[in-house]
Amino acid sequence: MVNLKINGVAVSVPEGSTILQAAKAANVRIPTLCYLKDVQCVGSCRMCLVEATGARGLVTACTYPVSEGMEVRTNTPRVRKSRKTTVELILSTHKKKCLSCARSMNCELQKLALEYNAEEDRFGTDHDLKPIDDLSASVVRDNSKCVMCTRCVAACEKQTISAIGPKNRGYAKVIGSPFDVSLAFTPCVNCGQCVVACPVGALYEKSAVADVWGAIVNPEKEVVFFTAPSVRATLGEAFGLPVGTNVEGKMVAAIKQLGDVKCFNMDVTADLTIMEEATELLTRLEKGGATPMFTSCCPGWIKFAEHYYPELLPNISTCKSPQEMFSALLKTYYCEKNGINPENLYVVSVIPCTAKKFEVSRDELGHYTDAALTTRELAKMIKEAGIDFVNIADAQFDTPFGEASGAGAIFGATGGVMEAALRTAAYKLGGSGAPLEYNEVRGTQGIKEAEYVVGKATVKVAVASGLGNARRLIEDIKSGAKNYTFVEIMACPGGCINGGGQPYVHDEIRNNIDLQALRAQALYDSDRDNSVRRSHENPVIDALYNDFLEKPNSHKAHKLLHTTYHKREKY
Repeated sequence: MVNLKINGVAVSVPEGSTILQAAKAANVRIPTLCYLKDVQCVGSCRMCLVEATGARGLVTACTYPVSEGMEVRTNTPRVRKSRKTTVELILSTHKKKCLSCARSMNCELQKLALEYNAEEDRFGTDHDLKPIDDLSASVVRDNSKCVMCTRCVAACEKQTISAIGPKNRGYAKVIGSPFDVSLAFTPCVNCGQCVVACPVGALYEKSAVADVWGAIVNPEKEVVFFTAPSVRATLGEAFGLPVGTNVEGKMVAAIKQLGDVKCFNMDVTADLTIMEEATELLTRLEKGGATPMFTSCCPGWIKFAEHYYPELLPNISTCKSPQEMFSALLKTYYCEKNGINPENLYVVSVIPCTAKKFEVSRDELGHYTDAALTTRELAKMIKEAGIDFVNIADAQFDTPFGEASGAGAIFGATGGVMEAALRTAAYKLGGSGAPLEYNEVRGTQGIKEAEYVVGKATVKVAVASGLGNARRLIEDIKSGAKNYTFVEIMACPGGCINGGGQPYVHDEIRNNIDLQALRAQALYDSDRDNSVRRSHENPVIDALYNDFLEKPNSHKAHKLLHTTYHKREKY
């Protein structure tokens, strides 16, 4: 341990710690901009400069190591002046359209400017307005607002995609794609990790809010919403509630107050996915299909495989994602039951993911989903409607798609799909004594693996979240170093609870708490409180098969609930 003082506060931290880490232990705040825990630590923004004994000049707290007896000052006049000047220099090249910005009132640069009383035009406004890249189905890029923190680049590199990166040098440096092409023409998988990493409004999702408002007021349209499992665990953050607060009832009530709409539970088609996917896996094992079988719920992972591992496409489950299963059922089964012309039904999914916006555009999925809203977009609509979200009374999902199992709820956390599948498979092959919880596949680790005896079979499983981890796992499988029966992959680290469409979280929160674990715990608590915890026990699923789909993997189920994939270019 190393002993030092920060602003006179004595603290002991492990050898090799940085001043920033020591400050956290001493409960002393040091501002950052380019630093993001588990993503980037380069000290380039100069916001975390401090004075430290034994150092020449100011040093970056995020990179500078502590030493025995060191004394650190984080708020001297020299330090404050330096930080204020840094903010003012950044503002001189920043497009200050704050009132209409996607990050207005939730911007890290805006917060720092207020804290240090920065003069926004001290160094003038010396920037060229750069063209906005909005050709992607999911992500919009406005380089005129970029502050060159490179957090987006680091997030993309961590995903092993590198669709964006720094170009040119010095004052001419910008973030862009190779050959100045749009993100739409790169191997970008639309995961949106760049969006949640960006501290300002330089990256944001392509909004569907105006289209949804238009449908709600259109008398010829009947509008139905359905919400993904993880949204209930994160939406409250957009209204100041603590991280990990389950706001399911408030979410449903707020959606119903947006207009004459119905609100359904996407956990239902998470349960349906388990029925179809588990049957598909058993069929492959019995008849010699391609194994290991990979899950197909995550559109970011699917596009990643199409670009980088097309040889594995036969190994991916043919099941559509829960979003696309739900939309297909609404435009067929639901319309038939209620005498609705499918053209008059406007289907809105609420999802934690920017990749789902791209998924809506895939021709092979049938274009059943009319609009995909991120959690952030739903929050924006609720605020625009003047709804008092924090104090609104809870409401329940509408029938017939309101009741789901706890297994469907945990889909939003990494390992949740695997655990849900194991619950049903173990019960069907081993009987009522099969376990309900599989702790080995829980947790936010990048790669998890386990081996279970299911009935008379031994099943080896693996779970990866974050595409960098997925790539490492796939390479081990291809080399023969690892052998599995079933593999779950989610593009975003931690799974959907950390998706690219989730509420913006300031770096001070993201750097100091386990965001993924707290959000995931809300889903596990929801599962534990549910009286139905296996997908096949959901009565809504029984009704769907009895009334419409006949049985898992039937001809009708394949037509509506399954899909195909195709190879894409890497560059």
